[in-house]
Amino acid sequence: MLQTLYDYFWWERLWLPVNLTWADLEDRDGRVYAKASDLYITLPLALLFLIIRYFFELYVATPLAALLNVKEKTRLRAPPNATLEHFYLTSGKQPKQAEVELLSRQSGLSGRQVERWFRRRRNQDRPSLLKKFREASWRFTFYLIAFIAGMAVIVDKPWFYDMKKVWEGYPIQSIIPSQYWYYMIELSFYWSLLFSIASDVKRKDFKEQIIHHVATIILISFSWFANYIRAGTLIMALHDSSDYLLESAKMFNYAGWKNTCNNIFIVFAVVFIITRLVILPFWILHCTLVYPLELYPAFFGYYFFNSMMGVLQLLHIFWAYLILRMAHKFITGKLVEDERSDREETESSEGEEATAGGGAKSRPLANGHPILNNNHRKND
Repeated sequence: MLQTLYDYFWWERLWLPVNLTWADLEDRDGRVYAKASDLYITLPLALLFLIIRYFFELYVATPLAALLNVKEKTRLRAPPNATLEHFYLTSGKQPKQAEVELLSRQSGLSGRQVERWFRRRRNQDRPSLLKKFREASWRFTFYLIAFIAGMAVIVDKPWFYDMKKVWEGYPIQSIIPSQYWYYMIELSFYWSLLFSIASDVKRKDFKEQIIHHVATIILISFSWFANYIRAGTLIMALHDSSDYLLESAKMFNYAGWKNTCNNIFIVFAVVFIITRLVILPFWILHCTLVYPLELYPAFFGYYFFNSMMGVLQLLHIFWAYLILRMAHKFITGKLVEDERSDREETESSEGEEATAGGGAKSRPLANGHPILNNNHRKND
């Protein structure tokens, strides 16, 4: 049974164009071709990435946060209350009005006190500013290095300038060590993101992030199996070109460097729109959809690869919408912040705001810090 499933999975008609077999991609005459077994190394590398990340956040990101004066807001903790805690853990973090009244009778507190308790308890569970900064620092470092390395891998290749050469001789295209390591490192990093996503800062697009990571892992793996490596290196470098800008903007945002953050965000928005909504669909997708059909009939691998590219493109459109919303807020003088962030709740209406450094009492909060005029520094 398992052997039959294995044979069907690796059936050549799924992965390769007609009249080609796996034998055509066996190493010979000093030419090395991509093999599925190459990807086994990505799982231990992903675990290595998690270990490196731990020490990076501890010994690099944390001191950097102190250097940039990343400050935490003092949070008021919810007082111990077994009745409310049990409801919070088992029934929900946002009790309805009828539930508030019931909890009020059970706990002996007023309805206002119950609502206040739940606000404080939710704020306790929200990630700290330092945690957000360390995560952004780690991703910024990887994406920047990956982008530089990716450009070094592809910039001297003829298919970087003439995309028809992506398919020249396909699939009999040997790989070189730089392509191998670029693929292994990128795939390992996305595995590590998937492994850590449950403990990382959760944003409003949490489900979309999971879909993105899974689609990226499948796309990278499949492109390796089917020897779509030339196209794959172009796609990975294209994605890395804007990601490090977003992460650097977040870092400066958490540090309170608002002008720097806003300027980097504008650059990021421009790069994102150009790369994800112009170059990717009109150059890269055109390259993977049109040019292959000039060489061989469409096969399952062709449809599958381009379907996964379509999923990524839909996610890019979704994120572009969020980016444009933030850009609109910036242009109209409103606060520019990550639309995906989970904002910390305030008790300012009750005069119970806890502030760090004073002078911010009764002001609205974003991510646990007072929002000031857009032309001033803000610690959100």
